[in-house]
Amino acid sequence: MAEAHPVGFQWVMEAKRRGATIIHVDPRFTRTSALAHKHVPIRAGADIAFLGGVVNYILENELDFREYVLAYTNAATIVSDDFRDTEDLDGLFSGYDPENNVYDQTSWNYAGHQARTHDSEQESHTQRETAAGLQQESHGPPVPAQTRRDESLQDPRCVYQILKRHFARYTPEVVEGLTGVPAREFLKVCEAWTRNSGRERTTALVYSVGWTQHSVGVQYIRTGAIIQLLLGNMGRPGGGIMALRGHASIQGSTDIPTLFNLLPGYLPMPTVGQHDTFDDWIDSIRHPGQKGFWANARAYAVNLLKAYWGDAATPENDFGYGWLPRLSGDHGTYQQVLNMIDGKVKGYFLLGQNPAVGSAHGKAQRLGMANLDWLVVRDLYMIESATFWKNGPEVETGEITPESCKTEVFFMPAASHVEKEGTFTQTQRLLQWREKAVEPPQDCRSELWFFYHLGRMIRERLAGSELPRDRAVLDLAWDYPEHGAHREPSAEDVLKEINGYEVASGRPLSSFTEMRDDGSTLGGCWIYTGVYKDGVNQAARRKPRGEQDHVAAEWGWAWPANRRTLYNRASADPDGRPWSARKAYVWWDEDKGEWTGHDVPDFEKTKPPSYRPPEDASGVDAIAGDDAFIMQGDGKGWLYVPSGLIDGPMPTHYEPAESLIRNPLYGQQANPTRKIYRRADNQINPSPPEAHSEVFPYVFTVSRLTEHHTAGGMSRTLPYLAELQPGLFVEVSPQLAGELGLRHLDWAHLVTGRSAVEARVFVTDRLRPLRVEGRTVHQIWLPYHFGANGVVTGDSTNDLFGITLDPNTLIQESKIGTCDLVPGRRPTGKALLEYVASYRRRAGLTDDHVTPIATTGEDD
Repeated sequence: MAEAHPVGFQWVMEAKRRGATIIHVDPRFTRTSALAHKHVPIRAGADIAFLGGVVNYILENELDFREYVLAYTNAATIVSDDFRDTEDLDGLFSGYDPENNVYDQTSWNYAGHQARTHDSEQESHTQRETAAGLQQESHGPPVPAQTRRDESLQDPRCVYQILKRHFARYTPEVVEGLTGVPAREFLKVCEAWTRNSGRERTTALVYSVGWTQHSVGVQYIRTGAIIQLLLGNMGRPGGGIMALRGHASIQGSTDIPTLFNLLPGYLPMPTVGQHDTFDDWIDSIRHPGQKGFWANARAYAVNLLKAYWGDAATPENDFGYGWLPRLSGDHGTYQQVLNMIDGKVKGYFLLGQNPAVGSAHGKAQRLGMANLDWLVVRDLYMIESATFWKNGPEVETGEITPESCKTEVFFMPAASHVEKEGTFTQTQRLLQWREKAVEPPQDCRSELWFFYHLGRMIRERLAGSELPRDRAVLDLAWDYPEHGAHREPSAEDVLKEINGYEVASGRPLSSFTEMRDDGSTLGGCWIYTGVYKDGVNQAARRKPRGEQDHVAAEWGWAWPANRRTLYNRASADPDGRPWSARKAYVWWDEDKGEWTGHDVPDFEKTKPPSYRPPEDASGVDAIAGDDAFIMQGDGKGWLYVPSGLIDGPMPTHYEPAESLIRNPLYGQQANPTRKIYRRADNQINPSPPEAHSEVFPYVFTVSRLTEHHTAGGMSRTLPYLAELQPGLFVEVSPQLAGELGLRHLDWAHLVTGRSAVEARVFVTDRLRPLRVEGRTVHQIWLPYHFGANGVVTGDSTNDLFGITLDPNTLIQESKIGTCDLVPGRRPTGKALLEYVASYRRRAGLTDDHVTPIATTGEDD
């Protein structure tokens, strides 16, 4: 965190000064480690084993916050008798389909609710192709409002007992064998975490975006959530899970998304064949019969469609629903680039990203872009994704010829964040308005200018068209006022539209509860409603913290409803009283008959703790007075996921897609539902039980440097930053350097089945060998910021990775791989191709090689 998020790390240091204990778990000793009380080196890719051991420690020693767990989680809920665990099936859950490598999730459901659809396996396949696990991020999969429960937690089919059996094998000794963390050190972490949790104290879990970049990334986060729920650390001050994003507004680009399968406010994109009508789509979001505010999905959706199409969106045409695009499969970034290689994509827009350097399998990225008709690149500098055709590595090897590369590249210079107005939305869901400090130079323009005028010009070209397909563009509400010499739209006008307003009067909406489903209101993102409350830009508020309380509700604006802690009903006990005076946050005021406190209560203001819904209630009315998790279909925090995740209802340890270790827990080696692309140009290095894993005998992992930013376009171009980190280097332990004859600051190169990259050797104790399953495992570390352009240049580390994806999100596994490490510089030109091919032949990676997915029952 101190390396990649130094500004945010100030709050960690403030907490430390107030007496907080800081523990850093990371393969590498970093600036964060230096400032923490304890650094715990861990084998990359073994986080579920570590966290699973913490879960086992809590359950085995009955250290869970029992009153919280009973009231606010699904621990007492009874699960179907048909469910079978990984402990029963050698690493698989019940319902596995080895032909499609997906699960029929029917048996995972709560007891009495395991109705099977006519084609559950095909549904799961479609969910993986469309990253439906990501779509469930807010609105949740379908579950019943009423479930069977055992409040004693003794029923062997209740979630608590299932969880206890599932994690029982993650003993300190097993954790040590899998992760390389000595049992005594692991137990110190467990003791500190549990000691600092309960009525009087809370612990926060902070993870970096790299956690998501694993083939089991979602389950990493799920394991952390299980721990925090068991210890009562969710919805309470000082607790929770903080996701460190890749840069300042990644949260904003999922709220109002740049993702192929989401619409603003986490409304899922409709899918061909599943959501043929508006009602089909709405019902798939609100799930009639279950609890929660997603019951109002029709209002959220109608307001979005009205914001898109204005007067053209009417009840008679389902508010323009027919104009929304539909998902027909995998439209993720990696499928797109493979489609480019195959000639299926003609044109591409790149905005603020540099896949030639920043995405896994850099060679595939560049070859894909070289097979387009046209490419538009908007960036601050001439990045590698704009110049790959003339100076990419494939030019040197002869795989791209500048004279014959057919891609026409249009470079559109962009305005930087100080040259445009707008908001950042950071990981706390906090919108902060930024003013334009200076005018952008020359032809540089904001994204708002670019897309507004692109849309205007397209609409002018289509004017007069009578083709039905063009109505979606022609009927857009595209009437933003223009300002200044460059005819720039106002970002504040856009923020007003995102907030929403009454169509007849123009009055800004104050809350999403004011949205109507009849077309009388509109709003571009329901969770942002209130950011322009009373006609005031709430995101622009800057009241200093010394002039307000610790919640700082008048600095910026947090969604939803300026609520700073989600699910904060859980900060009070079931009767509405604070768990302790020390941790009081929101509570029920009996005299006033309302919820009050330091934050905006995440609950209906006047619904008392004693409220119990009638049996036939659904939606908001079905939320009981002690249902703290109001967006979940059963009102509970989920220790066990009965449906919605592609790879299982509970986390379990699988090895990374590329590993040196045979999974010691199960016959199933890696995530059995991971998304792979079976292609000759995307071979994955062999792992046990496959033969030839010894060809790539080392583990490498990557992360960021403080001095550089992601793919380097904003930092390698600046002399004062480039000077601080002037080139690619590889960190190795003194022990590995001695074994391989590597000398500090000499050259070495890494080789995988995709490519080879060279780097200066940095011999350091920041990485240490680990003992894993009775053998020494050496881990190697590199940054990933370098490319061919800028003040400083170097090979692109991401060229080493293949493409394997988490099945829930279709995010790549780009934090761990296997490689060989060789002293000296790599070959160049065509010799590099032959060099990598020789490794592929030794590893058995022929063009028709198939990486095994299901490995239960296979011999080592």
